[in-house]
Amino acid sequence: MGRKWRFGMVGGGKDAFIGQVHRIAAQMDGQAELVCGAFSSTKQRSFESGAELGLTGERVYGTYREMMRKEAALSDELKPDFIAIVTPNNMHYPVSMAALEAGFHIVCDKPLSRSLDEAVNLEKKIRQCKRLFCLTHNYTGYPMVKQARAMVADGTIGRIRRVVVEYPQGWLAQRLETKGQKQATWRTDPKRAGGSCCMGDIGTHCANLAEYITGLHIDELCADLATFVKGRPLDDDGSVLLRFNNGARGVLWASQIAVGKENGLNIRIFGEKGGLEWRQEEPNTLLVHHLDRATEIFRTGTGFAGPEAAAVTRLPAGHPEGYLEAFANIYRSFFQALEAVAGEGKLKENDYDYPNIHDGVRGMRFLEAVVRANSAPEKWLKIDA
Repeated sequence: MGRKWRFGMVGGGKDAFIGQVHRIAAQMDGQAELVCGAFSSTKQRSFESGAELGLTGERVYGTYREMMRKEAALSDELKPDFIAIVTPNNMHYPVSMAALEAGFHIVCDKPLSRSLDEAVNLEKKIRQCKRLFCLTHNYTGYPMVKQARAMVADGTIGRIRRVVVEYPQGWLAQRLETKGQKQATWRTDPKRAGGSCCMGDIGTHCANLAEYITGLHIDELCADLATFVKGRPLDDDGSVLLRFNNGARGVLWASQIAVGKENGLNIRIFGEKGGLEWRQEEPNTLLVHHLDRATEIFRTGTGFAGPEAAAVTRLPAGHPEGYLEAFANIYRSFFQALEAVAGEGKLKENDYDYPNIHDGVRGMRFLEAVVRANSAPEKWLKIDA
């Protein structure tokens, strides 16, 4: 490709956390540039945000529908190649549908939608429109996560028996949504977040990471959700027992009321011959346990890591690579798929290592099953394929 990929953004305006993360990640390797946006639900705020980002007024919009209509009418030399959607959950579906109808590829923040029905409809639309769709489950972009995945695939730890994955946070231990905290306000609102707060926001990361590293599918689950902060309409803590399609068992815990915890995503995987441990707050390290010898410590950037990890490592050993770099790795893989589509005109999305629409639908099936299982009379609920 002889030019940068052009992208537009919906959401992610002033004071938004995830919009800036997407902009940094998309542009980290110098492969993309932001050319347009509808950055807020209010016109004035959208234009203020666009001005801060250095965009000219004619390519900043008051609504996403206006943006899709006008940008789609531009010449191929000007229009965006894809749209980044960084809104609250309730807008993922309508904005994605509008982007597809306008002919654009999509990068969307997680979870995929507010409901499973929306997710299934969106998947059908994507197949119909033949467009690429990337869902930013960014934790799969870490080098040591890819190292772990490769070791599971090559049989290093043998057949998997047990998966323990957890994501404790403490930022919602008080009712911040009543104090004007923007991130708390929409995440705890059923109209914008959907049927779950904690499990939808971070529990889905746990499920995605477990399936990504192991290559297994969660087949059945038993869930217990809780709301500890009085007056909050959605869950802020939850535990899920898991059964995987190979017979392995698992435990998933997600919490946003774990006082003192920041972003403690971690996973432990145990097989017949060994085990793996990875922590997001110490992402450059992977512990590999063995039955017959001492534990090994794999580190990002060293010559001991495999090609899967090396391919997404940016710095020499000892230089920390973290959240933004992992996020950028997702974008880089997506750009590789864009390059292939531009050159060959064929969609082979599964050949590229980023979460796609299938992963998004899997996540919504998991989330819906968790919410149903929490109040269902049955002990175990099966997740549809």
